[in-house]
Amino acid sequence: MKRITKSPFLWIGLVILAAFAAWPVAANDPTLREDLFLILMFVTMALSLNVILGFTGYVNFGHIVFFGLGGYMGIYVMSKLHWGIFPAMLIGGISASLLAFLLGLVILRLRGAYFALATIGINEMMLAFVANFQPFGSGIGLSLDFNVYKAYGGPGKALWMSFILLAAITLIAFVATFAIEKSKFGLGLMVIREDEDAAMVMGIPTPMFKNLAYTVSAFLPGIIGVLYFFKNGNIEPAEAFNLEMSIEVLVMIMLGGFGTVSGPIIGAALYEEIRSSLIVNPLLQSMHLVIAGLLLLAIILFVPVGVVGWIRQRIPSVRRYLE
Repeated sequence: MKRITKSPFLWIGLVILAAFAAWPVAANDPTLREDLFLILMFVTMALSLNVILGFTGYVNFGHIVFFGLGGYMGIYVMSKLHWGIFPAMLIGGISASLLAFLLGLVILRLRGAYFALATIGINEMMLAFVANFQPFGSGIGLSLDFNVYKAYGGPGKALWMSFILLAAITLIAFVATFAIEKSKFGLGLMVIREDEDAAMVMGIPTPMFKNLAYTVSAFLPGIIGVLYFFKNGNIEPAEAFNLEMSIEVLVMIMLGGFGTVSGPIIGAALYEEIRSSLIVNPLLQSMHLVIAGLLLLAIILFVPVGVVGWIRQRIPSVRRYLE
């Protein structure tokens, strides 16, 4: 623990993220708040996915499943059972982790492309199930009554509260990911990533470690799903289980540098800025996924270590400040 708390990277990262989150609050700028909400959401999604992708080496195209399930569970208990946002967030996170644990018992026996394909299939299965599940509103989804927001001072204040909660979750995700990387558990995951068979020979309990990583990686997306759809006021199957978002989060990690802590943060911020610029461009607004694919191809071919890895290779002195 002392080694972690003494790391300059940890404190520099916390200060930068906290300042980033405080910016729209200090400026009292709703437009900036909405822009930064998306960036912080993608940063947290990328950090959580990095536990199973970057540390463990399992390419998960279905990370959005946990975001969608958490969102549905949270909005359901708020709209039908009249629970508050905080227990709804907890239910969303626990539900997502429980699903990941159960799925992990089966699909983590697969490796490589077989695992990746299985995660795509799970996303499509969940989309079809929710779209036909009457308690979740079937194809039209669920909506929150306007009166729900009165408990938080009205819709305007609820939006600010959602942003502040997301900022706090992002800080937690950063610290937790850094702690995992520096732990014996994180070291075990990285050995699995490099050579799973060798990890088993070395005595690392690979099935347990993989399933724990998968379960942990699902918790925060489940919470974020509740916050995102609480802010929007409704949830629908197509948006909750949007495979495109999973692919984009994967591109963010590869862009920044998979297997690092700062990589998902930098990659998410860079990609979201690129995506936002493309969406408002009349000529390119429908091409952002094409460009994401080309960007991923370019990264794999020319900069497989990502932005962070590229910087660390060329400027060794920054390694302790950029982990």
